[in-house]
Amino acid sequence: MLLPAEPAPAEPCPASPPSAARDLLWLALGLGALHFFLLGTAPLVSPDEARYAEIPREMLASGDWVAPQLNGVPYFEKPPLVYWLVALARAAFGPGELAVRLTPALFGLGAALLTYAAGRRLWGRRAGLLAAVVLGTSLLHFVVARLLMLDMPLAALMSATLLCFLLGVREPPGAARRWLFLGLYASAALATLTKGLIGFLIPGAVMFLWLLIFNQWHRLRPLHLPAGLLVFFAIAAPWHILAAQRHPDWAHFYFVHEHWQRFTTTTHGRNEPWWFFIPILIGGVFPWIGFVGAAVRDTVRTGWARRKENADVWFLVLWAAFIFLFFSKSQSKLASYLLPALPPLALLAGAWIASRWEARSAPGLRGALGAGLFLQGLLAAGLIVVAFKRGVIRDAEQAAGLRPHAIAMAALLIVGGVAAHALARRRGLRTGVAVTVVVTAVFYGAVVVARPHFERAGTKELARFARARLAPEDRVYHYWAFFHDFVYYTERPVGLVGYTDELGVRFLDPAERARWFIDDAELRRQWLGPGRVWVVVRNRDLAHEKSVFADPALRHHVIAATKAHSLLSNQP
Repeated sequence: MLLPAEPAPAEPCPASPPSAARDLLWLALGLGALHFFLLGTAPLVSPDEARYAEIPREMLASGDWVAPQLNGVPYFEKPPLVYWLVALARAAFGPGELAVRLTPALFGLGAALLTYAAGRRLWGRRAGLLAAVVLGTSLLHFVVARLLMLDMPLAALMSATLLCFLLGVREPPGAARRWLFLGLYASAALATLTKGLIGFLIPGAVMFLWLLIFNQWHRLRPLHLPAGLLVFFAIAAPWHILAAQRHPDWAHFYFVHEHWQRFTTTTHGRNEPWWFFIPILIGGVFPWIGFVGAAVRDTVRTGWARRKENADVWFLVLWAAFIFLFFSKSQSKLASYLLPALPPLALLAGAWIASRWEARSAPGLRGALGAGLFLQGLLAAGLIVVAFKRGVIRDAEQAAGLRPHAIAMAALLIVGGVAAHALARRRGLRTGVAVTVVVTAVFYGAVVVARPHFERAGTKELARFARARLAPEDRVYHYWAFFHDFVYYTERPVGLVGYTDELGVRFLDPAERARWFIDDAELRRQWLGPGRVWVVVRNRDLAHEKSVFADPALRHHVIAATKAHSLLSNQP
């Protein structure tokens, strides 16, 4: 059955329909509780979270809001919008992890609220509420909204661009249409300031293909192009101009290395097989995969013959498909790249569920419920394997601590999935959906509580120990690695031995490069000198036969150590 292009007439209309503002408030409270639950309790994940926290910290310390720096080295890989927002949060709320993660959490919540507003405008209140819940409780959305990365702000702003377009072309000429199109240009500019040219190129490609394939050019006017371009360039252009003025090599690095080569080559070391995003998509929309699949299937199966009259629904399908295919073709792949495909899928699923809200049996309903139950069983099995199979988690103590959590979460998924399936068949889909939402929320809460038992070991403990003991004249190095979280928690730059990471050495002169990046021979020379030198090293590298510390003649003192890392010094 094709999803309706207009509000479903079958939905009852109460005498005093609840206002959108009240719905937004309740959604913000409910989904906000999920997004912010224990948000600031876990240490920053290295490298990504620590990197995107350290750059704003250095911005605040230096007062330079134009040229981002990481470890005292220019870092022009990404534009600065998220850095600015994180810096403002740090200035307002302090350096804690909660303040650092406010930006992605708020963008994640905002994306869900925006999805509600679009769903309500397209298909009515119930579809909007369900679409927001589907997006806000999807696994990939939930996880990335709790991590300081650029992908959640980018996905939210790209979604705002495309939804402003979809809603704008539905409006007749007037103030509402003008504001929607200006919102399109503004959100595209902010997306560009978040992660570069894809902020407007990808939404632009989706809009162009929809206009071309479905012959919707007649709906494009008025486009409000002059005012829109003025808004876009007023927001996006100033930083790009200032960055180009600061460093002559910036333009080639930013446009060629960070955009063209990232898409067309394996230079960035994130190449994955073509099918990489298939399991990411299936798991990313957990627990709603059955409903998403049914909604897309029904649209594709029955809608192509009437594609022009149902072009608005097809816009959502095209949007999700383009994101999936674009990044599948790219030579640089990360799971979080798929985030912008989730809002249109949530809207389709919300409308599909709304059209069957009271049903106990309807075309496709049994398959949708069964697919969700199967995925929950698969996830439960995966949890047991991770916790109990030897070698999956290298730390035996960490694995032992995870096992009771894994058993409880697996049981919750299986019992909850069976209950949701049975109740939907007995009392109607709305009861099954309600149980699914509750089970999913409890499951996510359990994952957050169990997080210390499966996350990778960082250097926060060593950093806090070192910060109390480091003197201003001491030299600090990271050996064969760069531990971003150590730099953030000590609030001081370090030198790197035998390693450059992704730091912008091309922007440094030879003297600066020699100061920050040394080899084993230079470390040995400084180690034997009169000054105090500190080194952070992985324990496995410390024991490596080619490590400088394998030489018994080079005496070192282990000042502090964790299971994964050690803090050494040439003096006791």
